[in-house]
Amino acid sequence: MIRAEGLGKRIGDRQILSGISLDLPTGEFLTIFGPNGAGKTTLLRILCLLTKASEGRLWIDGVTVDDDSAQALRRSIGVLSHHTYLYDDLTAAENLRFYGRMYGVADVDRRIPEALEEVGLALYFHDPVRHFSRGMQQRLAIARAILHQPSLLFLDEPYTGLDPQGSAVLSRILARLKTDRRTVVMITHNFEEGLSLADQVMILSRGKVVYQAPRGEVDRAAFPAEYLARVGGVAGCPS
Repeated sequence: MIRAEGLGKRIGDRQILSGISLDLPTGEFLTIFGPNGAGKTTLLRILCLLTKASEGRLWIDGVTVDDDSAQALRRSIGVLSHHTYLYDDLTAAENLRFYGRMYGVADVDRRIPEALEEVGLALYFHDPVRHFSRGMQQRLAIARAILHQPSLLFLDEPYTGLDPQGSAVLSRILARLKTDRRTVVMITHNFEEGLSLADQVMILSRGKVVYQAPRGEVDRAAFPAEYLARVGGVAGCPS
């Protein structure tokens, strides 16, 4: 589903990413760890076609990403960033209807209750978002991201600001999303949740891949020490 060779990103004289390669088959879940400033969000933005790499090649679903193919490929992508991008004065359904029109979802009135059901918010169809907890807002933001039934889902630190109960609910939702052959790439600082969901694990540090392995080869108990060894104790690493 996603293949990258030698991706790099330079802004002015600064090399943000260098030599990033990966191969993520359809239906697999990639978790990316790394300290603040490692280039994780920049890589995610390249993979979800929000910005261009300065070097390297990228394929999505066997199609080479370029100026001609990017627009069509974006229709198969859903993105959840640091912000929910929800409107507080609109209800859950009204938020999804607004974004459904932006995505050009033809059957949006059918998809809205389906998406809310997927994230466990079917009972809050008519409730204004301003009354939602942080966890509920995050779940609605996922509904927004999957409303157009993308085959690729990108999540940038979705656990930020969630309490343990909210994190557990979010993990159950993400686990369900894996079952329908949706390919997922997630950035997180949460070792426990990130490893439990992953099929593949990557650590970025200073713009380079310093660790990459199938989840089956990762020792969960030893991973925090492995992480610190790979990033060299860089400030801002996950707790």
